[in-house]
Amino acid sequence: MTRSPSGLLEAGRAAHLVRRFVDQPVLVAGDVILDRFTVGRVTRISPEAPVPVVQFQSEHVRLGGAANVAHNVAALGGRAALVGVVGNDAAGDRLGRQLASLGLDAVGLVRDPGRCTTEKVRVVTERNQQVARIDYESDVDISGIVEREVRDAATSAARGAKVLLVSDYLKGVVTRSLIEALLTARKDASIPLIVDPKVPHLPHYAGATIVTPNHHEAEAATQLRIRDDQESAVAAKEFRTRARCEAVIITRGEHGMWLSGPGIDQAIPSAALEVSDVTGAGDTVVATLALALAAGATVLEASLLANHAAGVVVSKFGPATVTPEELLRTFK
Repeated sequence: MTRSPSGLLEAGRAAHLVRRFVDQPVLVAGDVILDRFTVGRVTRISPEAPVPVVQFQSEHVRLGGAANVAHNVAALGGRAALVGVVGNDAAGDRLGRQLASLGLDAVGLVRDPGRCTTEKVRVVTERNQQVARIDYESDVDISGIVEREVRDAATSAARGAKVLLVSDYLKGVVTRSLIEALLTARKDASIPLIVDPKVPHLPHYAGATIVTPNHHEAEAATQLRIRDDQESAVAAKEFRTRARCEAVIITRGEHGMWLSGPGIDQAIPSAALEVSDVTGAGDTVVATLALALAAGATVLEASLLANHAAGVVVSKFGPATVTPEELLRTFK
């Protein structure tokens, strides 16, 4: 049998699980982002300042943050219900149109006239080299009627979900109230809750099934260095204790992942063959984890599938998605 690089997941089992991704319902709640790319050609340095002059060629937009997570769920065959906040502005309209064009359910998007839609504008060359980035955002926590609408939308969407997923980019949507509502829904339905975290919100996540910090976040949360598997194991256990979650997956870039949970401490080597851009790789990881758990995978199997999916997406530029066919080819 063909196995993954870690030798723990046979190709046949992987194919069985991926086929079961189809129509699995996942709730994605968190910070939605619009990623806009202004692409041009650089041929000279400005005489006004030592900066490159970018001659405009094209512009395109992609979904980022929680919206990219939902897009990844859909690309892998699942059904994503997206809950988040946008401003009453042109970027919010554009994000809504982008979601609609992809057939994504945006009924849980709440308009907040008091804030702008989170938008990252990247100026890049025709060779995908980033020259500059401009961020439009408000990171103040939502409150009042907006927070109630978000919480109610999440509670409603959770009733039809098999997995709950929080994508926290620290832009104000993931409040303690929202997490508490999802933890209640998780308990009532006995379903997993996955969190892609930010360290300042660590106390909020107590009771989650899986939390997925990258190694920088894990180091910041635990005050421990992570340079090898042994240090990963120690930091992962400490992170589980501090976050009070059932399991933790530390994503370590080119070094793969470390999974720590009840009865398991496992290194998962990287499945990436080529790294072009790591932007949005964490979104792909949590989307794949969610669908794999919904399809009946163990936490280890789900982690291995997520690792392979990340290996595909980092070969692409910008926030990207993975198809079932691309994922399964990595097992051949």
